[in-house]
Amino acid sequence: MTNSSLPIPPPPPAGGPIGQKLRRREDGRLVTGEGLFADDIPSPPGCLHAVFLRSPHAHARIRAIDPTAALALPGVAAVLTGRDLAAHVSTQRMAPPIDGLQPMEMPVLPLDAARFVGDPVAVVLAETVTAATDAAELVEVTWEALPAISSVADAAAPQAVLVDPAVPGNRVSFQSFATPGLEAAFARAERVVEARFGQQRQTHVPIEPRSGLAIWDNGRQHLTMRFGTQAPHPYRTAIAARLGLKEWQVTVDSPEMGGGFGQKIIPLREDLCLAAAARLLRRPVRWRETRGENLTAGLQAREEVVTTRAAVAADGRILGLTCAIDADFGAWSFFPANYMARVIAMILPGPYRIREYGYDVAVWLTNKCPSGPMRAPMAITSWVMEGTMDAIAQALGLDALEVRRRNSLMPDDLPWVTATGERYDSLTPLATLEAAAGHLGYAALRSEQAGRESSATLLGIGLCTVVESNTYSSAFYRDAGIPGSGHEMASIRIEPSGAIIASCGLMGSGQGYQTTLAQAAAAGLGGAVEDIQVQIGNSDTAPYGMGSRGARGASAGGGALYMAGLKLKAKLLAIAAAMLDLNSPDALELRDGMVLRQVAGAWQESGLTLPQIARTAHLDPLRLPPGMEPGLHQILAYDPAATTYTNSTHACAVEIERATGAIRILRYVAAEDCGTRINPMIVEGQTHGATAMGLSGAMLEHAAYGADGQALAGSFMDYAIARADDLPAFELLHHDMPSPSNPAGIKGMSEGGTMGGIGALMNAVNDALAQVGARLDAQPATPARIWTALQQAKPAEGGRH
Repeated sequence: MTNSSLPIPPPPPAGGPIGQKLRRREDGRLVTGEGLFADDIPSPPGCLHAVFLRSPHAHARIRAIDPTAALALPGVAAVLTGRDLAAHVSTQRMAPPIDGLQPMEMPVLPLDAARFVGDPVAVVLAETVTAATDAAELVEVTWEALPAISSVADAAAPQAVLVDPAVPGNRVSFQSFATPGLEAAFARAERVVEARFGQQRQTHVPIEPRSGLAIWDNGRQHLTMRFGTQAPHPYRTAIAARLGLKEWQVTVDSPEMGGGFGQKIIPLREDLCLAAAARLLRRPVRWRETRGENLTAGLQAREEVVTTRAAVAADGRILGLTCAIDADFGAWSFFPANYMARVIAMILPGPYRIREYGYDVAVWLTNKCPSGPMRAPMAITSWVMEGTMDAIAQALGLDALEVRRRNSLMPDDLPWVTATGERYDSLTPLATLEAAAGHLGYAALRSEQAGRESSATLLGIGLCTVVESNTYSSAFYRDAGIPGSGHEMASIRIEPSGAIIASCGLMGSGQGYQTTLAQAAAAGLGGAVEDIQVQIGNSDTAPYGMGSRGARGASAGGGALYMAGLKLKAKLLAIAAAMLDLNSPDALELRDGMVLRQVAGAWQESGLTLPQIARTAHLDPLRLPPGMEPGLHQILAYDPAATTYTNSTHACAVEIERATGAIRILRYVAAEDCGTRINPMIVEGQTHGATAMGLSGAMLEHAAYGADGQALAGSFMDYAIARADDLPAFELLHHDMPSPSNPAGIKGMSEGGTMGGIGALMNAVNDALAQVGARLDAQPATPARIWTALQQAKPAEGGRH
């Protein structure tokens, strides 16, 4: 095994597998119904079905749980509570050593009190789903209702009820930072511009809710978890630790996944209950989450309020910036409470030359569904920074595009170290800004906007330049208190026939990994893409890796496979040289599985193929160079030295009806730099999907709660997501600069569209509303909220931007 702390190898040559628009090889089975999702797995003999009994209260003590009536129902095998399971599943303690972070503990099911509507307090196991459902209704719980904390303001109020008795004041995390020159920057400012940004609570809404199957083999003392998970190995580690098993006693076999978006990274409590129940009852147990459960009790995300203060010169240049973040974390801690809000604060300055910067980040507990990472956990970041730019332009009577130009990082500024110590080595923010604004027709739209004063519609223009953190380094995870690292492991094995099996620790949920990872492996190895099979998702066959989270799939997984391919190619060429009676492989190359030989400066076919080399390596080891081991198998660990950053600019034009507040997106342009594109077609699909997710969240989605803590969005009647006719056609432009810190020049890009979609849409809406003196300082930008803002508007003051 090799660790890639070695020098970064040269990037792949042009014209190879990387950069080809290959059709996704997995689509054949998926579009014809031949994919194997969790629900397609047949129930094993003796399988029990699980249904969870959930709290109807936002906050309540559990005085007693009586399963007598439920157990009397035919087909019911067991009713397990938190006290029943406590001896079989350890309590999770979330307490990384981070200043300002309060420790929290979480049993597999609540023992004393439920903390949010939907909190699971018991699991019913029966022969059929119907029997389990009926039995769950017969379980008698004696509740003592408690006051509920439904907002950050409630949580922070003096004498507020504690969501977790161990967390004083309900503030679970607080961090503060400031550069030494920040105070002086504000002292010399021409003006201080303040702006507020609120993002509503949302949830992941995968097409396929969570579900899976736990199988305990008592003879082998072995647990198999067939669950859709984005990170099979960390998932296995967590399951084994919580159940007191060795990792070789647990196999995680992830079937196809209909979306994850961060909700399927770690084992949640339901997964652990199934594992424990299967072991305890010695019978397979399966569970299918309902859509209502997924909406209200899976994981939620995004609820934050951010206030910025910008110290600016008269020409709009930023001298200093501060932000204050208050984040609603929900009731329990599945992840370190500082994690998601910290990323917002860390990268907030984005693509701008801001040397003096400070932040205060407070995270609060409330009686709501717990929070976890959702595609782009830092999603609000770009709207905050770009909305602050618009606020500066409006306050000073300047053009919004010009203010961005004056503050943007320039090519000569790179490498740039931010105020928080992050290093940008290959960003192109000014190039993507100019490209997006030019393609949208910014100047012409400004002229058109000025002529619409008496129109029934308002025209708005939104710009949003994104700096997206991805391929997080191991240092990032350490500093955030998250178990694991930033490394990824790759394995490439060549069989005697020349068949190539590539694998890494990722698991796909729609990203096209079986295509792009094959391209990355082929580029390094010199094999033909069609000869490579990518195997992921099974913890027994794939090497231990950190899984799919953030935008690390292509850059970490693809980078690791590319480097493993290069190393294995060196062995192949050494064998080829021996087979050709050459002293050295220096004049040999492997392309598409064919060995080429350089003769008189030109490449010629040698007549030797990869299958021939493979047969020799496995079946005729006496022909190998002296001292060389038989076989062809390369394992490599790639640990990125630092977090990789990429950038894009999103620009859109919207039209708002004054009478109704209805919004229509007229044009949408995204100019992005994602480094080396392994498969440009898949990159475009990822950008489309991420941007659609951002727009949907900004316009419609809201996991709403009442003042009493009741969940108000338990179905798609109440939780709206964008339909096809709500979204525009996306016009994509590419200005790619390969990353010098990635072996193949790859940067991540699957989350930036979410960030850009939110920022571009909200800035466009507020640009339109500014014409009548209105502003939305919180999402979602629904017609009702826009209409209310229009009704409350005052005549605009000051210059237009």
